[in-house]
Amino acid sequence: MNNFTSFNKMILIVFLLSVSSITAQTIINGFFPKKKDLTIASSYSYKSYDNFFRGETATKNNPANMGTISSTIYSVYGEYGILDWLSTSATVPYISIENETGALDPVQGTSQVEGFQDLNVFLKAKVIDKKFNNNAKIALGGATGITVPVGGYEEAGILSLGSGATVFDGCGFVQFTTPSNLFVELQAVYSLKNNSDFEVPNALMYSAKLGYYNKWFYAHAKIGVQNSLSGFDIGSQEFIAAGGARALPETEVDYTNLNLDLYVPVYKNNFGISTGYAVNMEGRNYDRASSFSVGLVYKAN
Repeated sequence: MNNFTSFNKMILIVFLLSVSSITAQTIINGFFPKKKDLTIASSYSYKSYDNFFRGETATKNNPANMGTISSTIYSVYGEYGILDWLSTSATVPYISIENETGALDPVQGTSQVEGFQDLNVFLKAKVIDKKFNNNAKIALGGATGITVPVGGYEEAGILSLGSGATVFDGCGFVQFTTPSNLFVELQAVYSLKNNSDFEVPNALMYSAKLGYYNKWFYAHAKIGVQNSLSGFDIGSQEFIAAGGARALPETEVDYTNLNLDLYVPVYKNNFGISTGYAVNMEGRNYDRASSFSVGLVYKAN
């Protein structure tokens, strides 16, 4: 069992690449690589939605008569173990967004946008790692990270690749693992956002994860929540006065989503395949998207 645990600790973090198909959540979890272990992963995600939340009201169609809006996302991710209790990670996605009807974005004047989005870099540390007499374990840790726009994209508009904000994240997490490799993980994040052109709201994010792993596979289910701390609703007088679609980065964006992820090793401890499904269940000024992703993982030690 110890060999199984060691293997999974070195590679499981790639599963949060699947989350990028829905939204830009943090890519931190409670597993740590060993010192000098390197994990590199690439993933492909497809996301689509044909309705969204206008304020807190679920609508039956997308704005500006755009029909179904779909995105393809290619991500590259890497994590390196500096020490057994300290690691660093980075990820960058390339995104292509288009709409079904060919209607032009009211701000960007196009029906298709693509480019690199944001570079995410994190430093993660394990603060407590305690093993009980029955082989159950509990780990507590924290992380800090920065997200920087790198694609030079237009922040405003319905088809924008992102908010264009530089984001500073502070994260804390706790993970409890049973002797049978069933685990529960809780996480909380404060996200400070800065954009010189827009007042992008800061946000609190929470997640709860239930998972299981052995030498043949890893799987987890995760509920993620974002609560923006300010902003206005789409369609409100504030929204109209601020410029309508030109002010979308300043709206209050809340959501609750469900993520299901699976990883299977295919060649020794070096290569594996990940796959995931995610859906936005509730939201505010946010899309009702669902997505599917698949990834290839390589680990060197």
